[in-house]
Amino acid sequence: MKKSVAVLGLGRYGTSLAKSLYDMGADVLVADINEDKIEEMKDHCTVAVCADLENEEEIKALDIKNMDTVVCAMGRNLAASIMIVAVAKELGVPLVVAKSSSERMSSILRKVGADKIIIPEDFGGNQSARILLSDNFMDYFQVDDNLSMIEIKPRESWVGKSLIELELRKKYKLNVVAVRNGGSNWAFIDPNRKLTEETTLLVIIETSELHRISK
Repeated sequence: MKKSVAVLGLGRYGTSLAKSLYDMGADVLVADINEDKIEEMKDHCTVAVCADLENEEEIKALDIKNMDTVVCAMGRNLAASIMIVAVAKELGVPLVVAKSSSERMSSILRKVGADKIIIPEDFGGNQSARILLSDNFMDYFQVDDNLSMIEIKPRESWVGKSLIELELRKKYKLNVVAVRNGGSNWAFIDPNRKLTEETTLLVIIETSELHRISK
């Protein structure tokens, strides 16, 4: 089933993200106050709407309550970012992601309800799109220009098998750093222990290889 994503704000990052999501098969709604940007995006999304994203009623009129994910890509516009995140959470959107330009902004957006924060300097639009459309990526950050650290749920085909059996390092060029089950603390993993549906893996992987473990 297609995932539906609203990308609100069409700066360089929002535009790149929306195009990547659409190219990967998602239903994509985009919105921005700039009519020229909306016109440019009409062939690269499902729906494009010109809207004032600092206005609560105009945000609600976008019908984002039916979206799987809302991405606030407003960059340095803190007022609009707060409004988008707050409205999306009020409407019950399952996943609200916000672009941030500083630690202070990240802290504020988390307080008003953002589920995840994306810093575009760490993840570009294409990489963000892969992560947002994946069923198993949970959290992530870029260690340096080459490596990323990801919290990931096991694929269905991994459940019931051990790391030794799966040979993840050989097949996906990743290293499992730690593991936790349910709400437990992170711990080093026994390579002979079978993975379950409750398992979360903390892995390090080359950023260029992220597509290999996304569904």
